[in-house]
Amino acid sequence: MTDTPPIEYAFPDLRRWEKGAAPYIHVLESGKPGPTVMVTALTHGNEVSGAVAVDALLAAGLRPRQGTLIFSFNNIDAYHSFDPKTPFKSRMVDEDFNRVWGRLDQPATTVETRRAEIVRPFVERADLLLDLHSMHDDCVPLMLAGPLDKGTAFAKKIGTPIDIIRDAGHAAGMRMRDYGGFGEPASPKNALLIETGQHWRASSVTVAKDVTARFLVETGVVEAADLPADWRQPSPPTQRVVEVTHAIATQRGNFVAARHFEGQEVIAKAGTVLGHDDDEAVTTPYDNCVLVMPSSNRPLRPGVTVVRLGRLI
Repeated sequence: MTDTPPIEYAFPDLRRWEKGAAPYIHVLESGKPGPTVMVTALTHGNEVSGAVAVDALLAAGLRPRQGTLIFSFNNIDAYHSFDPKTPFKSRMVDEDFNRVWGRLDQPATTVETRRAEIVRPFVERADLLLDLHSMHDDCVPLMLAGPLDKGTAFAKKIGTPIDIIRDAGHAAGMRMRDYGGFGEPASPKNALLIETGQHWRASSVTVAKDVTARFLVETGVVEAADLPADWRQPSPPTQRVVEVTHAIATQRGNFVAARHFEGQEVIAKAGTVLGHDDDEAVTTPYDNCVLVMPSSNRPLRPGVTVVRLGRLI
C-alpha cells in the first residue's frame, strides 16, 4: 500500500447534513413503537465508504416504518481535514475517536472527546448499532462482533461477510461498539462493527451498502423494498467465526514480516515464523492460525499492533 493509494469513488459533500438533532446527526421518528436503530459513519475521518451509504439514504429520504432511525457522521472534523496528498492523516484530528469511550467521564480536551460527548446520548439511546469502518490495507471485509455470544449471533443474522471476528476490544481504549449495554451480556442492546475493505476501493462502498441494507431490514425499522434494489449482494455460502487470541505489537517499530501476508490467511502449522521484531521471532501459537487484519506489510511505529492471531471456532 503506497502513501497515496488511488481513490476509486467520489467523496460526498456532507455539509448539507450539518443541521439535525445535533450537528451531522439525524434522528428519524416513525411515531410507532419499535427499536431505536443507529448507523454511524466516519468514526475515523478517512473511512469514507460508510459515509457514502449514509449520505445516500439521507438524500433518498428514507424513513423508518417503526421505531426510530439515527444516522451519524461521527468524526466530521477529521473528514473535512482530508487531503489526498496525505490521506491517512485524516483518520483523526487529535486522537482516535474509537478509543475514548471508556473515559467519557473525564474532561473533554480533544476534538474527538468533545465530539464523543455530542454523539454519546444518541449512542446511549440506541438499541441496535452498526458502525461502518474500512481498513488501511487491502484486506477482505470483516465483521467485528465483540466478545459476547449476542454479537456473534447478530452477525450471523446479517449473513455477510464471510468472517465474523470475536475479540475483547482494543488495548488502547474502549470502542464505541463496546460501550454501555452493547458490552453487557444481560443487556438486549447489540452492536456490530463492519470493516468494509480498503478505505478507497469501490468494493468497500459496495460492502457498506450491502451490510447497511441487511442491518436495517434485520432490525425491522425498514423493509427491503424501502432500500435501493441494487444494494443487496449475494450472501456467502457460509460464514466462519474467528476468535482473536493474541494481538502482536512491535516494540520499537522494527518488525519485519517473513513475507507478504494476506488478511484472513490461515497458517496451517504452529510455530510458523511470521517475522522478527528486532531479533525476536514471532511465530504462530497453534495450527490453523488466522491472521486478522495484518498491518505488518507497511512501515510501523513503536507499539503498533502488527497482526492479530485468531482461532477458528
